[in-house]
Amino acid sequence: MSNKSRRDFLVKSGLGLGGLAASGFLPGFGGFSSAMASDLVVDPLAAKQPHFPAKVKSVIWLHMDGAPSTLDLYDYKPELIKLAGQEIPQSFMEGIKGGVRGGTGKLYATNRTWKQHGESGAWFSDLLPNLAQHADKLAFIKSSVTIGATHNISILKLNTGDLNPGRPSLGAWIQYALGTANPDLPAYVVLYNDKKEPTGGSINWSSGFLPAVYQGAAFRPGDSPILFLDRPELVAAQQQSGALNLLNRLNGLESAKYPQDTELKARNQSYELAARMQTTAPEAVDLKKESDATKELYGLNDEASKSYGETLLRARRLVERGVRFIQVVSGPQEVAGDSRNWDGHTNLEENHSKHARAVDKPIAGLLADLKSRGLLDSTLVESGNGRDHNPWGYTQWLAGGGVNAGTTYGATDEVGLQVADKSTAVDTYDLHATVLNLLGLDHLKTTFLHNGRSERPTVVYGKVIKELIA
Repeated sequence: MSNKSRRDFLVKSGLGLGGLAASGFLPGFGGFSSAMASDLVVDPLAAKQPHFPAKVKSVIWLHMDGAPSTLDLYDYKPELIKLAGQEIPQSFMEGIKGGVRGGTGKLYATNRTWKQHGESGAWFSDLLPNLAQHADKLAFIKSSVTIGATHNISILKLNTGDLNPGRPSLGAWIQYALGTANPDLPAYVVLYNDKKEPTGGSINWSSGFLPAVYQGAAFRPGDSPILFLDRPELVAAQQQSGALNLLNRLNGLESAKYPQDTELKARNQSYELAARMQTTAPEAVDLKKESDATKELYGLNDEASKSYGETLLRARRLVERGVRFIQVVSGPQEVAGDSRNWDGHTNLEENHSKHARAVDKPIAGLLADLKSRGLLDSTLVESGNGRDHNPWGYTQWLAGGGVNAGTTYGATDEVGLQVADKSTAVDTYDLHATVLNLLGLDHLKTTFLHNGRSERPTVVYGKVIKELIA
């Protein structure tokens, strides 16, 4: 078979763009069709129908870099306070293989003051007074578990479901399955509130083995969110438009020879999106038109919370503009010593006080702002942690559309070390399956053919936690 005939065969078989058009595996497609495959390759970001009616349209995924001690935030343990200063009883260590990284040491009691809030009676420490006012909007998962020997590995698993690089992030899967709701902005955006790239880097918003068009677009702080997006000073808008038109014409001539080959058209569309984003991206993150009351709501008047507050306000603006998945990373911030992120170790008191002040008011402001604008019902807010030192039991929460608000699922033991009832354990795969379900996607049917294998976001695991869904 000649190179030309082989290429034609692959394209007509729907395997252009690295197998993107395996349409029988995609939401909205019941079986393979070369016509549907051709359309899909022409515009890989075209909006697609979910498997079933979605409860939310967008996700704001809040990642707390360094993993907060949830025993100091949400998981009140009176028994831990009683046993403070003692060696941990061996009864609590059952089932933990290989011991605790760095050794167990003696039990340490939090210095926090605790209160119950809302009709749900959810416990919050005094580190989160603002978020506590939204207790009845939250669904807590107090039986979260994961695997990981280092933070980078645990963060990678939180975002991609795997301990090794190479798999797509959850946001990439969502963009692949649903396409974009706004052709002038990426469907998957990553926000961080520091000049430096977050821990672990871009591998945590990678498209993995999915086509590169589905990877996350990182928006930096400041007025110029994307590197090299601005038109060069010496190039006029008319010149840029002319260059794109010429490129289209040249590629059009080539496409005429191979009408079934739509890769060139797809590539042109990415160039055109970049050109449109020169206007839309800076406008989407421009906070100048926001009211003083809104800025106050997000904590922009306080230096401790200003940076993260600006980031979350930008997340709300992106939700308004139809961005499907917004991955927000707190920190690292320009602070000294052991307070660069939530990984406090021996400096827990100072560390968590600083970071709680940075995120508490902005997160509370985000929930209130989404609610007041009628966006909370169509937006899922998730606060997740890539745990390292204690992967056997920790707390996460969900808020927004479709969530069984004001509830708590699962629990840890009396000292907060392990999940009390293993049947309620929620692994990363289960969390991903539940988030996909809220977006109208069946994680078992969201698949991509890679190296002859039908891959899915939850690898070979995962179950929807129905108790979290209203």
